[in-house]
Amino acid sequence: MVRLDGKVALITGATGGIGRAAARLFADEGARVALVDLDEAALGELAGSIGEGRASYSVADVTEPEQARDYVAAAVNRWGGVDVFLANAGVEGAISAIPDYPIDVFDRVMAVNVRGVWLGIKYVVPVMRERGGGSIVITSSTAGIGGSADMSAYVTSKHAVIGLMRTAALEGAPLGIRVNTVNPAPIETRMMRSIEEMRVAALDDAGASVEQTKRAAAARIPLRRYGNPEEVARMMLFLASDESSFSTGGVYMVDGGRSAGSP
Repeated sequence: MVRLDGKVALITGATGGIGRAAARLFADEGARVALVDLDEAALGELAGSIGEGRASYSVADVTEPEQARDYVAAAVNRWGGVDVFLANAGVEGAISAIPDYPIDVFDRVMAVNVRGVWLGIKYVVPVMRERGGGSIVITSSTAGIGGSADMSAYVTSKHAVIGLMRTAALEGAPLGIRVNTVNPAPIETRMMRSIEEMRVAALDDAGASVEQTKRAAAARIPLRRYGNPEEVARMMLFLASDESSFSTGGVYMVDGGRSAGSP
């Protein structure tokens, strides 16, 4: 069974670990995918690996209204509409206590992780309405349901998109548009390597290592490991497909049990 047969999926942050896994899985499940990111070379490579008849791409900064409007329009022009919007673009920001956190970095994290999602929804909802409905899936995080010291911008942004999702779900329901978040724990991606490296640097401890930081993070997950991008993509596929036709306004954890325990 191909669960997205005949559907068009628009994916931001498409060249990151989770975005790439979702793009390939969605295409394997029958979707035509419209890929969005800033890295044109990586977009071209990914689209080429999926196939010209299955994938297109747009180079865009998701924080810019004109570019958000244009990447939605490009998907419509190429494929005839949008049925699935995976709002996945995100940045991690810095590792720093609030008094020392760089204001420009805070603003950039909020712009990409919140404004970028809001703009995507703003421009994709009218397109989905014309199709009679659709599914919007927003990438949040376990950081969206709890706190994490020294990551104020990222944590704030991931909480914010859950509130945005709930509002969009209520607005979208009469239009047949479902909206949900997927909330991963640490996943084997570039972003997690970056966070681990920043945490080691912040410790100012010559004996600390990225591998030790990773082991400590994995130990806080009941399954005792990081997830992989494909595991997150499979949850996204469920929410994108008609199998989740009665699921909207929900927060879906892909966290190895991390949220089941105490902080």
